[in-house]
Order: sequence, then structure tokens, then C-alpha cells
Amino acid sequence: MASNYNPSNVPQNPNDPPSPTADATSPGPVQSPGGSSGQPVLSGRHSMYRGIRKRSGKWVSEIREPRKTTRIWLGTYPTPEMAAAAYDAAALALKGYDTPLNFPNSRLSYPIPASASASDIRAAAATAAEAARVRTESESSSRGALEQETNVETTSRVEEEYVDEEELLNMPNLLVDMAGGMLVSPPRIESKSSSDESGGGGDNLWSYT
Repeated sequence: MASNYNPSNVPQNPNDPPSPTADATSPGPVQSPGGSSGQPVLSGRHSMYRGIRKRSGKWVSEIREPRKTTRIWLGTYPTPEMAAAAYDAAALALKGYDTPLNFPNSRLSYPIPASASASDIRAAAATAAEAARVRTESESSSRGALEQETNVETTSRVEEEYVDEEELLNMPNLLVDMAGGMLVSPPRIESKSSSDESGGGGDNLWSYT
């Protein structure tokens, strides 16, 4: 007859240390390498433009081919606007006119590739990126010219309202000089003797002392 032996029913020696519990031996939660939140590390993708990301200080553009897992490399560009324009040209060629774009207002100005091959799409993307560079530089120069014209108008307005501070500061001295001149005593007249009057016969002259 088999005995129902259960180790838990065996009385333990009071001097023996307590057996470890399951909570003490169970491992704790393992944190992910990315941090306590477990969120993936953010990539260099632009927060506003689609299809581009930053790498080594420049912006690269690529697009996934429809119904495929492959991507078409569209090039590396110095500004995000150029990379975004390259993506737009490729997206129009591969996904159609109604696909979302980074610059919807430029939809009609993007070049149409000669074919759907990767090389032709890449060439059209490069042309669109160059056009974006020229457009950005033109807008920057226009803004600079407008700011310069505004500064010139402001300067001319200030010059029209300019007051000669030196003349204004010397005005008190001028007033003092004028007041001093008005306080000068008139010249004194010396009366001549009767002999001079009879003998000279000339005009009386002012004599100043």
C-alpha cells in the first residue's frame, strides 16, 4: 500500500531556517534596453515631412514601392525641403495624383518620370529637389529685399523727423547773447565848443569813448 507522503506534512525542526518562498525566488520584471518605458528610440524622421529622415547631418529620401517590400532610394539632400520634394515627385509617379504630398500646392509643377523604373523615378525626384532649392532661395532673397526696403523706409522717416540737437542745445546761449546785446549802453556824445561849431561848419560826428 503506497503511503501518502507529503513533505509539507512533515513537521520541521524549530531550529531550521525558514524555507524560501516563491516570491523571494521568482525573478523580477526585466526592463528593456531602451529604458524603463520600453519605447523604441526615435529615428531621425522629420516631424512634418513624410518620406525623409536625417542621417549624418543631411536628409535622405526614399519611398516604398506599391505592393512590394522594396524601397527606391531617392537621394541625399542638404535641406529637408529638397528631400521632401523628391519624395513628392516619386509618390506622384508610383501612387497617383491623389496621394498625400508634402507640398500639395506644387503638385502640378513636379516632373513626370519617363517610366516607372527606379532610375527614372530617381531622376524625376532629383529634378524636383533642385526646383525646391531654387524656390527656397528665391523666397529667401525676396524676404531679404523686402526687409531691406522696410529698413530704408524706416531710416528715411527717421531722418525726416531729425532735429539738430546741436542747434537746440546752443539755443540758450544764443538767447543770452541776444539779451546781452540789448543791454549794451548807447554811445556817449561829446558836446563841442562854440568855437568848433562856428569854425568847422561840418557835420557833428559821434565820438565813442
